[in-house]
Amino acid sequence: MNKLIINADVTRGHIRKTLQGHFAEHLGRCIYGGVYVGENSDIPNVNGIRTDVVEALKAIKAPVIRWPGGCFADEYHWQDGIGPKAERKRMVNTHWGGVTEDNSFGTHEFMELCRQVGCDPYVNGNVGSGTVREMSEWVEYMTFDGVSPMADLRRANGHEAAWRVPYFAVGNENWGCGGNMTAEYYANEYRRYQTYVRRYSPDAPIYKIACGPSDFNYEWTETLMKNAGRYMDGLSVHYYTLCSNDWQHKGHALGFSREDYCVTLKKALRMDELLTRHTAIMDRYDPEKRVGLVVDEWGTWYDVEEGTNPGFLYQQNSMRDAMVAALTLNIFNKHCERVHMANIAQMVNVLQSPILTEGPGLVLTPTYYAFKLFSAHQENELLDSALLAEAGADGLPALQESASLAPDGAIHVTLVNPSPDELREVAIVLRGKEATAAAGEILTGKMDDHNTFDAPDTVADRPFDGVAKAEGGFTAALPPCSLVHLAIR
Repeated sequence: MNKLIINADVTRGHIRKTLQGHFAEHLGRCIYGGVYVGENSDIPNVNGIRTDVVEALKAIKAPVIRWPGGCFADEYHWQDGIGPKAERKRMVNTHWGGVTEDNSFGTHEFMELCRQVGCDPYVNGNVGSGTVREMSEWVEYMTFDGVSPMADLRRANGHEAAWRVPYFAVGNENWGCGGNMTAEYYANEYRRYQTYVRRYSPDAPIYKIACGPSDFNYEWTETLMKNAGRYMDGLSVHYYTLCSNDWQHKGHALGFSREDYCVTLKKALRMDELLTRHTAIMDRYDPEKRVGLVVDEWGTWYDVEEGTNPGFLYQQNSMRDAMVAALTLNIFNKHCERVHMANIAQMVNVLQSPILTEGPGLVLTPTYYAFKLFSAHQENELLDSALLAEAGADGLPALQESASLAPDGAIHVTLVNPSPDELREVAIVLRGKEATAAAGEILTGKMDDHNTFDAPDTVADRPFDGVAKAEGGFTAALPPCSLVHLAIR
């Protein structure tokens, strides 16, 4: 039998709630129709923000939302999205579908979304096509409580008090859609731009995030840490999980083969390699681990659903995606000393979405339920744990886990059985703490099971009855393609 050893008296780091963050870009139906429907919509809303989406995000304790992009961020000019909606400048979204953007969802609307959800805003500034002055004035508009041109403009637009903006990114993917810059050039630009991202209140510091690499570009990390490390609080990294190696034909979200399933999960597991190697570079320049890795774009990317706009990146979401999410979130937990935030791409109707909407309808995807089970780890202490597991099949591990200690003394364990067809049994051995009970929840199904607007409850979490008390701990039996959360007390 597989064995999981948890050393309940040995901690390895703090699991920030922001490891379970979200990303909302002006892309397809993520913002318009997904998050925002306007005050006059028949769809239930508060100040134009969909009530059902807000309630769904609150239920999984969504901690932070990144906005307005993505590639869109580096063509977004914030003053186009403030003031009376009828007077806001229209623009063409050149990155995503060539649609006209009416800017009815701007800074005020984003902050209202975060207020309703009860989460932190993470704002992405424009380096690619913007100016230092433009970025500086946006920060002033949002965060300065005194008398100034931008603070006065915010008040004239209806918001008296400054907002808290705890996270601010200086550019996005500046090695690509954000300006096609070299690492050396961007490092200098970052140093210049971040100088004017003022921290107007000592009680409301801004965590400054530099544009980091795309997946395995370790030279970019080396250059940024060497030339600009002391000016940043975080360094971003992006990694997308594809079924295929061909960006033109990335595979299907549904109707995939067993081989496609295994290939996708193996690629998701490379997140561990990516974080380990970027961390090693950062450790040379920042041994105290002051600068965090911020994985502010991650998730699966397949071919769009047939009949949808190719630029809208709309894809269905199956148990395969839930497995990718669970494996990835466990990896983030294990790297919590260096990883400070992560944001799945994207929150609604785009790529690996926890939520899908269509008119007034809303569907919670298998990925949503994975986030729901992982929310128990938020703000806990990572516990030392190790799996003594039998060999897995198809290049996948037999099991994967992370464990954490909550402030109330409970131990939370998330166990993944990635096999598409084999049940796995595990003995859970607890050291350094006595425990008498374990309660669990499970998310499981066939690898391509998914929820639709006609059948929204095909996949959901349910109580787990496969755990039993045993000498020294517990035993559990995990069905194929499953995620189990255990609360041990």
